[in-house]
This record gives sequence, structure tokens and C-alpha cells, in this order.
Amino acid sequence: MSTTPKQRLALAICDFLSTSLTDGTLTSEEKDSIDIAINCIGESFGVDPTDKAAVSQAVGAQNLFQIYSVYEKLRGSKPAGGAAASTPAPATTTAAAPTDEQKKQAEALKSKGNAAMAQRDYPAAIDLYTQALAVHPGNAIFLSNRAAAYSAARDHEAARADAEAAVAVDPKYTKAWSRLGLARFALGDAKGSMEAYQKGIEYEGNGGSDAMKKGYETAKRRVEEIAAEEAGAGSSGTRGAGAGAGGSPGLGDLASMFGGGGGGGAGGGGGGGMPDFASIMNNPMFASMAQNLMSNPDMMANLMNNPRLREMADSFGRGGGGMPDIGSLMSDPSVAEM
Repeated sequence: MSTTPKQRLALAICDFLSTSLTDGTLTSEEKDSIDIAINCIGESFGVDPTDKAAVSQAVGAQNLFQIYSVYEKLRGSKPAGGAAASTPAPATTTAAAPTDEQKKQAEALKSKGNAAMAQRDYPAAIDLYTQALAVHPGNAIFLSNRAAAYSAARDHEAARADAEAAVAVDPKYTKAWSRLGLARFALGDAKGSMEAYQKGIEYEGNGGSDAMKKGYETAKRRVEEIAAEEAGAGSSGTRGAGAGAGGSPGLGDLASMFGGGGGGGAGGGGGGGMPDFASIMNNPMFASMAQNLMSNPDMMANLMNNPRLREMADSFGRGGGGMPDIGSLMSDPSVAEM
């Protein structure tokens, strides 16, 4: 059964409490109180703490205590100020430093994770990057790579958390800013996405890479679209006929992104040589996708937030004309797996 990040966190907390009874942290006298707490957490979040498979999936290679230890080490490396705050940091950092052998082991796990990503085996990639982090906690590259794997698996909240941790560890590792921008965009935080890409451009220097600038421009356009939509809603309170029920994006929205209407004449294209949506739908891959989208509004919303699709749509909006590169579009994980 699919679980949310909060449900997985609840299971991890239950696992931590249960483990604390067996590792000597708590005494047997406290067992009844801990059992009650575990049952209450399970009922409140709708999870079964006795389901070993669910707990194993939630915890992965690191338990909650190990994850929190990584957080403390990251926090300890950037003290707020004052002698009291900075005193413990050197000892913590020294204790956390991996040996050369551990670094080699972590790098090997990362390489396996990269191979799993290339095969689109995202759960395996996530697990391998997690194992690498267990050996070498707080590594910005491992965190950034796991963020990319989470994004590909559409767990955008986890991707954002990893990317934010990565930029906190090493803000100069610009790939982490790019992955943070993507995760925020997918979560509907266009402004936060734009800010992440802007940071990436600043750290890259020389005006930033083309990929970073494209991400920034895509997020910026979305911020402007939201502002325009809010202004329009204030005056009319309604959306166009292409909108899905309940304000969800519909196929009309997808059509408008590509510059075409839903009801053009036979063989007729949009203005300025832009493709008619009916022509796009003649492609069997798009026809199949459309059937899935019509039955799943959440999937349509996810597609409409895809920066790759928006960039392609914007190229048509600038008068590029012609049919879209279907093969290129379908190679995007968030589109191809529909």
C-alpha cells in the first residue's frame, strides 16, 4: 500500500520507540507507556507499526536516530554564534569524518545508484544513495543524487528535503540548486523554484549555465502566470472553458500550452503556424495519455507543472511551429510513465 511521507515518518518514530526498548535506552518498566504511544501514533496516522514490511520500507537503510544524527552534525557545522554554540562542533565533525575506506565504499554505492538511475530503477537508486549516506553522512553529492531519484519517483517532498540539505552542506554544489528548483516547481512553489535557480546561477558564475537559466525562466514565467491568473480571478472569478472540474487543469489547458484550440477545423493549425491540438492527438501515444489524464485530474496537474513540457510549449508560443518532438517528450520520466 502506498504511504505518504508523513505516514512513513510516523512508522519511523514507532520503530525508534520500539527499538529503544530493546537496545537498553528504555527499561522494561516503561514498556506499557511506549506500547500505548506506538498504538496512538499508528491509529492517528492510519499506519500499522506491526507491519514489518511497511516499517522496513519507511526506514530503509537508516533508522530515525541515524537520520537525526546526520541533522545534528549538519546543524553543528554551522553554529548560530557564540562560544557555547561553536565549542562542540569540532569534536562532532571529527567523529563524523569517514575513513578513506568508508569513502571508497560510499563512492561505490553512489556509482551503483547512478547505474540504477540510468535504468530508471528509482527505488533501487534511492536505497543505494541512502546506503552511501549511512557510510558517509551529510555528503552533498549523495543528498543531491537522492533528490534527483526522489523527483524521478515523483516523491517531490522528499526531493525538496534532500536538495535543501545538500545546499546547506555545500551551496557551491550547483546541481543541488537545480534539483531544489525542480522539486519546488513540482510542488507548486514557483517563486521558491525561481529563487533556487537564481542561487544556482549565482554560484555557477558567468551568467549561469543554459540549463540553470532555462529552469529560472520557466519558474519565472509560472510566477507571472500565477499573478495574471490571480488578477483575472479577482475581476471575473471564473476560468476558461478548457478548465477541468473543480478548477483542475483540463485538456483545454494542455491544448493552450501548445498554442492550439480543442476544436480547430480539419487539418487546421493555430495561428502563426502553431500546431492544432487535434493534430497532436492523432499521435497514438498522446491519445493514450489523454485517456489517462481525463480519468486522473491529479496526473494532469502534475503534467501541467512539468518544466520540460512548459519549455516545449513555450517554444511553440514563440512561433516555432511544427509538431512537438514526441520522442523527446516521452523520454521524460514524469511523462513517459503515464
